[in-house]
Amino acid sequence: MPFELFVALRYLRSKRKGIFTTITTWIGIAGVTIGVAALIVILSVMNGFQADIRKKIVGAQAHITVYGRMTPAKESLLAAELKKTPAVAAVSPFVLGQAIATYEGRSTGIILKGLDPDKEFEVNDLAKNLTSGAWDDLSKNDALPGIILGEELAKSLGIWLGEEVVLVSPQGLSTPMGLVPALKKFRVAGTLKTGYYEYDSATAYTSLSAAAKFLKTPGELTGMQVRLNDLQLSERTARELQQRLGWDFTVRSFTDMNRTLFAALKLEKYVMFIIVTLIVLVASFNIASNLILMSTEKLREVGLLQAMGAGRREILKIFLWVGSIIGASGVFVGTGLGLFICLILHRYPMIELPADIYYLSRLPVAVYLRDVAAIVASGLLLSILATLYPAYRSSRIDPIEAIHYG
Repeated sequence: MPFELFVALRYLRSKRKGIFTTITTWIGIAGVTIGVAALIVILSVMNGFQADIRKKIVGAQAHITVYGRMTPAKESLLAAELKKTPAVAAVSPFVLGQAIATYEGRSTGIILKGLDPDKEFEVNDLAKNLTSGAWDDLSKNDALPGIILGEELAKSLGIWLGEEVVLVSPQGLSTPMGLVPALKKFRVAGTLKTGYYEYDSATAYTSLSAAAKFLKTPGELTGMQVRLNDLQLSERTARELQQRLGWDFTVRSFTDMNRTLFAALKLEKYVMFIIVTLIVLVASFNIASNLILMSTEKLREVGLLQAMGAGRREILKIFLWVGSIIGASGVFVGTGLGLFICLILHRYPMIELPADIYYLSRLPVAVYLRDVAAIVASGLLLSILATLYPAYRSSRIDPIEAIHYG
């Protein structure tokens, strides 16, 4: 064991003359512990929010969406071109447009999506999200085309399975009397819940042909959806497809389509990291004040060490070790406490959240090793920086004055 570390441990284990210096030591450790634990919990919750929202978004839409006017004949050509990309696992056509849904005096704006169930479920997880009805009912040759509503949308309209909803198209019909709204009745064939409130409250699904006919979509298709083998390749693959397909098509990844949301979550995470790090900084000042008090209390011992041959460098290292041990104790205890709290929150969902505000109903937790490592490193760095001035001040003590006045 190094001489400096041995002396530092003796200083920490020795009985202190005043209770105030002992209290400041524990306050320093407790402050760092609370700060580190709070950082781990907050960043883990922020990571959980981001991961949970990403999972719900990807479950309701594809990894990449290609927009462009096309006919069913061009659909097969585009699908073949997309499948040439090694990262592409599946593709599916879709029709997308806006409409107004009305039922018994209630109206709301919706996003109407036309899909092919046989191909749609290869690019997203909508098949797992159905809460009532059946997807097969969309393709039945009934007098009224089927439609599946988001669960929150169905609740807001007060409509249920088997009832009829009227959709109003913004395109309108040209008649001798002028432009009149295009109306179409749909039979509610089911409801679904993705867990993402924005989709569940404003999206309806029907067959490709019914959506194209109602929305009067040029070429009968709006575009193609793409699912990748690896979600992390979405940004790069979207850029590659854009260059290959040209500007007749618009290629967007799921992060592009939700960039504002993900950017806000990322910014909030960084801001919270900076704010809570201030707690560790304040605790570091407590460590500094404790070292200053210790250097005053140990003034005579420091002088004796210097008289026995210890140089200023050794004295500096002794107090650096003292401060580092106090800071490291707080950091590692705080890390354990923070991880324990995250485990409790993950196993026992004690905190319920309003889904219409936070997009999910329970507090999510996702612990990332890189975040924990960054928190531990920042806590140790702040603790060491806080010890520099007190350690330097202690190393500059005159041994004669220290022995005489200590």
